[in-house]
Amino acid sequence: MKNKGLWLLLAIALAAGAAYWSRKPTEETGKGKKPSSPVPVTVAQASTHDLPVTLEVVGRSEAYETVTLKSRVDGQVLSVPFAEGKSVAAGALLVRLDPADFQARAQQAEANLARDQALLAKARADVARYQSLLEQQFISQEKVADMRANLEAAAAVVQADRAALELAHLQLSYTSIRAPFAGVAGAKLVYPGATVKINDTALAVLNRVRPLYVSFAVPEKHLSAIRAAQARGALNVAVSVPGDKQAPGEGNVVFLDNAVDPATGTLRMKAEIANSGEKLAPGQFLAVSLRLDTLHNAVVVPAEAVQQGPDGAFVYVLMADGGAQMRKVEVAQVRDGQAAIGKGLASGETVVTDGHSRLTPGAKVKVKAPAKERP
Repeated sequence: MKNKGLWLLLAIALAAGAAYWSRKPTEETGKGKKPSSPVPVTVAQASTHDLPVTLEVVGRSEAYETVTLKSRVDGQVLSVPFAEGKSVAAGALLVRLDPADFQARAQQAEANLARDQALLAKARADVARYQSLLEQQFISQEKVADMRANLEAAAAVVQADRAALELAHLQLSYTSIRAPFAGVAGAKLVYPGATVKINDTALAVLNRVRPLYVSFAVPEKHLSAIRAAQARGALNVAVSVPGDKQAPGEGNVVFLDNAVDPATGTLRMKAEIANSGEKLAPGQFLAVSLRLDTLHNAVVVPAEAVQQGPDGAFVYVLMADGGAQMRKVEVAQVRDGQAAIGKGLASGETVVTDGHSRLTPGAKVKVKAPAKERP
């Protein structure tokens, strides 16, 4: 029993010694702990250049002019010669009604005018003859007065016949429905043989798309900035189709509504663009960039360098000792991936653009090459 006790005490002593010697290096290492490895980051240098101040909104294109064509007379469609969805010139024939009835009415009016013109000529001759007889005292003054009244009545009838003939010709011309302006014709709404009613039956829709309006709404809080920009000159806009990388169209604001919509808190505006080549169509959704001002000599960094924290926007600035300093900044404008810094950063300073998640204030960093420059 004594031997077993000795062996147990010896085993406990050996275990305690092993634990001591295994813990000692760790404690010593803790006392002389080496700093962690630098955080790999990508950086960019702040530069100075002009940056436009813009308001990005969504708009919709509108036809510069639009009309739904209707007939000014009752009739039957004879032909519809225009091509659907194609451009038409001003005055181009779009719909033709059967003109037979109106041609007959015009001929009747011409005949009535010829008849009454002959009666007018006879009345003039009668007045001249009776005037001669009056001078010879063969008839009374009352008789001459009657003949002159007949002459005036005949002249009035001729004038009425001329008006009737002009109306007949107008109605005949209304059988040819023409484009009031150059534009793009829509679908055919009637076909040969159809009966149309005056100012009732829709025949076709014509839109003028060169130039084109772009309608959009801006929040009322920007009204003062818009007014200030208007005072400096014309308001410029750039429009593009969302997702389309082609160069956007440009134009000027031509309309600013006189009241804010109380339901939405927005102000309606319209811009006019040339729409060369008719690339845009009425009713299309567009991205609208309204330029309000230009920041001259602004300190600009890539937008991804700016981070958001509990106290607002900040950036990590690379220091001379290789550490990263957290710096609070004020962002004046963000456009096309570039952020203009109003306060907190100077041109030429280097900021971190990638690797923020592992950074802490004062942490050492290692600048890595951008992906496109890596082997």
